Amino acid sequence: MMQSDKEKADMTHMNRQLGGGLFGTLMLTLFSISLAGTGGWLLGVSEHGAPVRDFAKAQFSSSFAADAAIPPTTAEPTILHVDFQADLPSRLVTSSTGTLRRNSTLNTTLERLGADPAQSAAALNALYSEGLLNPRRLRAGLKISADFDESNGDLVSISLRPESEVGLISKRQVDGSYFAASLNTRLIEAPRRISRTIDSSIYEAALAAGATDQQVADFAQIFAYDIDFQREIHPGDAFEIVYEAFEDERGNQVRTGDVLYASLNGRALTRGFYRHVPEDTGNPDYFTDEGKSATRFLMKTPINGARLSSSFGRRRHPISGYTRLHKGTDFAAPTGTPVFAAGNGTVERASRYGGYGKYVRIRHANGYKTAYAHLSRYGRGIRSGRRVRQGDIIGYVGSTGASTGPHLHYEVMINGRHVNAMTLRLPTGRTLDGDLLASFEAVRDEIDGLRANLAQPVDVAAATVSESG
Repeated sequence: MMQSDKEKADMTHMNRQLGGGLFGTLMLTLFSISLAGTGGWLLGVSEHGAPVRDFAKAQFSSSFAADAAIPPTTAEPTILHVDFQADLPSRLVTSSTGTLRRNSTLNTTLERLGADPAQSAAALNALYSEGLLNPRRLRAGLKISADFDESNGDLVSISLRPESEVGLISKRQVDGSYFAASLNTRLIEAPRRISRTIDSSIYEAALAAGATDQQVADFAQIFAYDIDFQREIHPGDAFEIVYEAFEDERGNQVRTGDVLYASLNGRALTRGFYRHVPEDTGNPDYFTDEGKSATRFLMKTPINGARLSSSFGRRRHPISGYTRLHKGTDFAAPTGTPVFAAGNGTVERASRYGGYGKYVRIRHANGYKTAYAHLSRYGRGIRSGRRVRQGDIIGYVGSTGASTGPHLHYEVMINGRHVNAMTLRLPTGRTLDGDLLASFEAVRDEIDGLRANLAQPVDVAAATVSESG
């Protein structure tokens, strides 16, 4: 089929936008998609001039080629013919996929797949030199695909996706050099809403409804000031979470974002919180429908996912055998579990302290102090005199000092007197008023409208894993 002058001009302009040369021509071919009769999607033409209908036959990774698909039109289908450079060799390629291992590099990963060391280095250097990939920020588990020329084993291209919405490709050119490019996935906002009755575990119930670990962790953080998840969650309690989610153009969830609304309707507490960023601070927080902040002076439990193993009060010490006052609360958790600063303050001590082992004590306002004992190690930069904010990691669970196993020993003191952190009535956070309240109410109403419009998953079953486990 002959092309008009306008079509040729458009193609030339598109080729220049894509970088020109061989890579531009190849990219132009990849993204020229039309529907040919009833044969399905057509991804340009192959190097031999035949239509390429299968993603797997495209010269680029199928995961990126699929991102280029656009809805079909009702116009008469056309087949785009591109004049490839005459010196482009005809070849068949084979593909291999590998995973970046811990304490390994992408170079060694590609060599493990069969790539020539010099060619793998050149392909990766093209990505590094364009600033598309930082080798110091790569994580174990990253998948990388490599295409090889069947005739001589040359590395034709590599493709990887270091971020969920960003794909990278490095393509060999006729002169043997490599050209790198980034292919970004267009994300579509698709917020989610889940609501369930708890049989025994919020975690299992939320995951069964479609949430991820991140939403469960965020939910726990929002309610960290109000409830002890180990002792105050009961069968029959109900919860709701509305959170941000982002999909690609094929409807696949690519990533999730912030929790917009969280509520708990239970025996110990009934409350809901809305995410809002007050104009005067610019810091996101969660508020009740009346504009009262969820944030309090101190967190009730400065650790996530732990089991309360010993309460405040008189008890027989498991090591000394003496009966005496247990001045804090113990939370059993695996070694290395992060421990958070319960509130804003200044570190008074970060060192070994007798039977407490590795120990951190923080001085807060109004005569309050908190202490954290038996740590395996300290948080980065934690030392005497350091200012910390609520939620900063000040250490990690361990079993140092007089300890029978890994746990956090947590103490709260008011004017030098030890108190029970679990029953302490803590000062509440801020309450919005005036223009700040009016701004919040507008956000609240918008979130309520979103809650009403979102499809509700069917609550066919509740989780059955024990909360105390």
